[in-house]
Amino acid sequence: MALNRRKFLKESAVTGAGVALAGAAAAPAAQAAAAGPAAGAGAAHGPGRHPKRYALTVMGTTDLHGHVFNWDYFKDGTYSDAAGNAQGLARIATLVKQVRAERGRENTLLLDAGDTIQGTPLTYYYAKVDPITAEGGPVHPMALAMNAIGYDAAALGNHEFNYGIETLRAFERQLDFPLLGANAVDATTQRPAFAPYVVKTFRVHGAPPVKVAVLGLTNPGIAIWDKAYVQGKLAFPGLEEQAAKWVPKLRSMGADVVIVSAHSGTSGQSSYGDQLPYVEDAAANVARQVPGIDAILVGHAHLEIPELKVVNDKTGKTVVLSEPLCFAERLSLFDIELVFVKGRWQVESVSASLRNSNEVADDPEITALLTDEHKKVVAYVNQVVGRATQTLTTVEARYKDAPIIDLITKVQEDVVKAALAGTPYASLPVIAQASPFSRTAQIPAGNVTIRDLAGLYVYDNTLVAKVLTGAQVRAYLEYSAEYFVQTAAGAPVDVEKLTNANGRPDYNYDYVSGLRYDIDIARPAGSRIRNLTFGGAPLDDAQQFVLAVNNYRANGGGAFPYVASAKEVWSESTEIRTRIAEWVTARGELDPKDFASVDWRLTRDGVPVF
Repeated sequence: MALNRRKFLKESAVTGAGVALAGAAAAPAAQAAAAGPAAGAGAAHGPGRHPKRYALTVMGTTDLHGHVFNWDYFKDGTYSDAAGNAQGLARIATLVKQVRAERGRENTLLLDAGDTIQGTPLTYYYAKVDPITAEGGPVHPMALAMNAIGYDAAALGNHEFNYGIETLRAFERQLDFPLLGANAVDATTQRPAFAPYVVKTFRVHGAPPVKVAVLGLTNPGIAIWDKAYVQGKLAFPGLEEQAAKWVPKLRSMGADVVIVSAHSGTSGQSSYGDQLPYVEDAAANVARQVPGIDAILVGHAHLEIPELKVVNDKTGKTVVLSEPLCFAERLSLFDIELVFVKGRWQVESVSASLRNSNEVADDPEITALLTDEHKKVVAYVNQVVGRATQTLTTVEARYKDAPIIDLITKVQEDVVKAALAGTPYASLPVIAQASPFSRTAQIPAGNVTIRDLAGLYVYDNTLVAKVLTGAQVRAYLEYSAEYFVQTAAGAPVDVEKLTNANGRPDYNYDYVSGLRYDIDIARPAGSRIRNLTFGGAPLDDAQQFVLAVNNYRANGGGAFPYVASAKEVWSESTEIRTRIAEWVTARGELDPKDFASVDWRLTRDGVPVF
């Protein structure tokens, strides 16, 4: 079945431009044939003195995270939210067809800015349950969809590396277009490990062709977040320095237009602190610092930016950036007007806008192509693995110690204790961290399914054991407590405004089990942890603990103190989500008395908030 579909895609995909690809690991699709002559939108304004013009439209998506259909696998139903958004590549396919009909396919490019093969049970299923790496294995649903839609190139995202390099390379081989990553280099040779760029040629009647270069850049944080997979194999230098290296080369090769597809936000900030000398959200920096760029498709931050104009420091030229909302909810459009003067094409103007997936229906071609894969995953996530004695929810988990989060820490404690049995670390007490990833996760009373547990732990994190001292654990908790907004005793408490201080996301707030402590939110950050005890006695700063921690946090994600440099005594490649399912399956019953404990509470001047 997979081979027949692959044949269908290769025969049905239409390309509107010639292509030249440079760099290592070029995808097979990069050898697409050049298109025939095309006028382009307003390509020629008559003979004689009038300058020739050409209109190019570049479409872009980002942070698709495995969303093919407008379906919520965790709720087992059509996706919906308060804003009325719709998701999925099937909707994007309809929007793309509309734009191609308006502009002429031969005058368009379709790009993506990364984070494609992780994020839903659909992507997990084809990475782990029915893996694309198996001999004779399936074609990844995201490859099937993106090939059928006719993407021209995609930048690597950091989540592309979550399942290891083997899975990423298998996905790359299944694509009919290149995966770009100019700053994903071989750790030894420093040469590109993926194609840095692609050059597309657009034919214009009565004038030289327009050459459009697309440079791909990814996130340096991969070196931290997926250290277990990439250390010693790949390195990820900063976006700014790599853009400064490659953009002049593309211009010297005759590129009339330079587009950057960057898996990097615009804030100029990082979530990995000082662990790397690079900026995580560097797209605006690239626009500001590197001459020669016309537009940047932005990703990673999961924000909606219709159009952002950044002035280059050296040339004074305006660079246009756009970030479509994640999960295929929006499509960015860059409309680029060129004029042929003094023997060369020059970019006259660039504008950006968004189109909304909720305004169209699913493309029937994508629906027909991927219905079988979708049904397999729906059946998988609805498998019953146990029964819950009561409903558990994350609704209040950000500001109250919720039993549903204690389930995560209990599973992690049990797994690490079993793993360390018989080792020199077996005598150390095991504590565990977990974050309230979702505000809407629920495990209902009665049958518990895989999707219930997957909705609780939405990331594909794995488990690591690190040794920390009591003093280091105290500092860890203080850093975590910065998540709460300082609220004076007696002041009204609005739970919707109580958390996410300084933009701290929910996934960077940690519970730590096995201890007892108060978080006094009336006090300034850095001095909030009060009454910290272990085993009923004040915490001994010299006491050693084994912290059961997810790999994102263990490698420095969130910039929590000490944990990244702490001694690692054990790790594994099985997802924490899978461990939770195994734990529930082994017991058959999910009863809070087996895992729930009150480890922490919020206070103000010693008085409980709730």
